[in-house]
Amino acid sequence: MTSLNGQVALVTGATRGLGKGIATGLAEAGATVYLTGRTLTATADSVGSLEETAAAVTQAGGVARPVQVDHGDDQQVRSLFERIATEQQGRLDLLVNNAYAGVSALKAAYGKPFWESEPDFWDACNHVGLRSHYLASVYAARLMVPRRRGLICTLSSWGGLSYIFGVPYGVGKAACDRMAADMAVELKPHQVTSLSIWPGIVGTELMTKFAADLGLDGITVGGAPTDSIKARYNWETPLLTGRAIAALAADAQVLRRAGQVQIVAELAKTYGLVDADGNRPASLRSLRFVLPSVVPGLQSYAGWVPDVELPWPVLLLGPLGSPKA
Repeated sequence: MTSLNGQVALVTGATRGLGKGIATGLAEAGATVYLTGRTLTATADSVGSLEETAAAVTQAGGVARPVQVDHGDDQQVRSLFERIATEQQGRLDLLVNNAYAGVSALKAAYGKPFWESEPDFWDACNHVGLRSHYLASVYAARLMVPRRRGLICTLSSWGGLSYIFGVPYGVGKAACDRMAADMAVELKPHQVTSLSIWPGIVGTELMTKFAADLGLDGITVGGAPTDSIKARYNWETPLLTGRAIAALAADAQVLRRAGQVQIVAELAKTYGLVDADGNRPASLRSLRFVLPSVVPGLQSYAGWVPDVELPWPVLLLGPLGSPKA
């Protein structure tokens, strides 16, 4: 079991979905986890809350520090890091840039060319997202550099390489990857690691509902995907991303990964991790994933396909979405 006992982590956007899963994965390793989000207490019309994530963190064995923060408000973000510095005597070992406010906008714009959406679609995707990741990284680096240790993980996706949800989304994710890489150049001499994380197709609450609204077979609104849909789309849970990031944070040689894109399924393979159900999904560039996606008739035989990673350009083929879609 990965050990992060005594380490201090911050997961932004942790009320639900990936943020909640990441916080839980870090808690399994014993970390003290600061959690941010706009919703402190669950209400009838909310999906997730900081209190619910804090309970999951505590149950998993970590120490939860929920802080209500709107990452679109610069002063609230500044105050968050001032609080961490005060409470932890200037210590912050891990920042996970995860806060994102664009899912509803992506759903509303799905299937439209960019010129048919309002220009503020860009801000919906990239204000609490790309910009807020940069701001949090600035303040995190100010705590990490003097101590000459730390890890900044920026959540991104294969949408930064291959078209998925539209222009603002793709540009924002490509920029996240470039930001993580360029920050790595400046942070590496100070023994601080910056990298970007690509989960696979993750069954978060909002993405599950999104998939149901799109009419994907085997998914019900408010429910989990069936076993068939999990197999067809190589579904991951948010917990796997948390376990992968925990493994990175515990790796004494993590600096060698600085500036690189890290795919969650490949990290799971490297570190011997499994998902919540005990299985290990294939990488999005694995022959096991790509071949059944291109040839649907092979889906029933995916388990027989070798789990071999293919060169990056294969993602440009866009097995689940492409510029031709």
